[in-house]
Amino acid sequence: MILDITSSFTFTLDQPTDNLLQFEAAALSDQKVISANTRVSDPLQFNRVPAQDEVGERIWVRAEGSVRVDYQARVEVTRKTPDLRGFRLLKPHELPGHVVEYVFDSRYCQADRMQNFVADRFGKYAGGDKIVAMRDWIAQNITYEAGASNASTSAFDTFGERRGICRDFAHVMITFARASAIPARYTSCYAPGVTPQDFHAVAEVFVESEGDGGGWQIVDPTGMADPANTVKIGIGRDAADVSFMTTFGLAQFKNSKVEVRETA
Repeated sequence: MILDITSSFTFTLDQPTDNLLQFEAAALSDQKVISANTRVSDPLQFNRVPAQDEVGERIWVRAEGSVRVDYQARVEVTRKTPDLRGFRLLKPHELPGHVVEYVFDSRYCQADRMQNFVADRFGKYAGGDKIVAMRDWIAQNITYEAGASNASTSAFDTFGERRGICRDFAHVMITFARASAIPARYTSCYAPGVTPQDFHAVAEVFVESEGDGGGWQIVDPTGMADPANTVKIGIGRDAADVSFMTTFGLAQFKNSKVEVRETA
């Protein structure tokens, strides 16, 4: 699957300010960046650094005044998408060291507060069936509603309110998984099925298939992103780690636009 991606956003800074941006498709074994072009208007400084777990890159931009960011890319996705039900869940003592941090609580994902509910609701399931049951429960019980949450909304808040946007759906999925000691991480991405089109968020869980030692599998409780044509941008413990724009100072965000099209 080949996807054409176009995204842009603008913001204003009253004084020289550092901003950490992450919006480019990551170069990975299951997604090849065929071509890409990034433009940032009049930066004072522009510096690339590796992102979390070296999945993609972040860009430090120091700027002042009006800033516009434009990005175009063509990406080929070759990701295998096996049935989640066929996976085995690793016991905590079997987990490789690099995934252990993803069973801990994080800013937006307070798994310790959800352990009783998760045990009561999903304790009867095993293996990948547990992941599917969690995903389906979220899809059936939480309403997708633009504007229903803000930058301080946690998974526990969303669970109580029963409404949110893609980041909230991902946070609840991550929290449910971690409450069962299943490593789960937040993944920002582009996907053609997202409505309205925007920077999207999904969860990934770490599972094992046929003794392969384990790997990450995409789970999207909103149902909008097909793992087979999802382009990963970056990963983290939750949205705080993978925002497309983090400003270390005062900024006025103006607008953003995203378009993702299948070309082959």
